Amino acid sequence: MLRLPSICHAAVLLLAVPLIPFAARAAADGPAKLEVHTEPAGGVRAVATLMIPAPPRIVQEILIDYAKWPTLFNTPMRLAQLEQHGERAVTDLYIKHAFLPGERRLLCESRELPDGGLVTTLIAGDFKRYHRTWKLSPEGEGVRTRAEFELLVEVDTWAPDWLVAVELRRELETHFRILTDKAVERVKRGT
Repeated sequence: MLRLPSICHAAVLLLAVPLIPFAARAAADGPAKLEVHTEPAGGVRAVATLMIPAPPRIVQEILIDYAKWPTLFNTPMRLAQLEQHGERAVTDLYIKHAFLPGERRLLCESRELPDGGLVTTLIAGDFKRYHRTWKLSPEGEGVRTRAEFELLVEVDTWAPDWLVAVELRRELETHFRILTDKAVERVKRGT
């Protein structure tokens, strides 16, 4: 007679073992380092380091092309308004998350960093906290970019932070892949 825990363990192995090659491939294709965790005071923090095979100038141009921000994500979003004033921009985004009903408004200000990168802070919307930083530096004689990313976000929602963290990890992995693909594409085009 089989005990219930043995059946459960066998079921987990049967379901999980075929996924190991996919998990290994995802880890190899993803950023060099991505950590996502809940914060004791509420919200979620994500920290990542990416090596992008394109010069920082190209990565910066993609990050500050605010009108095209929705194309950098697999999450449905729309840009309702954009105001640019030199190295400062105010974006009014409406984001549709898969696990939340309706759209979430994110009104934020972005400023370019003098040494390469971008800082984005919350002005208003359906978030309690939102602070994102991209720091870009050249690698390999300037043909690659070391991109350091940090995001602290707290959505004003009923959803628990652990659920937001799970979804955020998935969204960021896709976002980083799209960003890298767009940068590589521009290098190939020579722009």
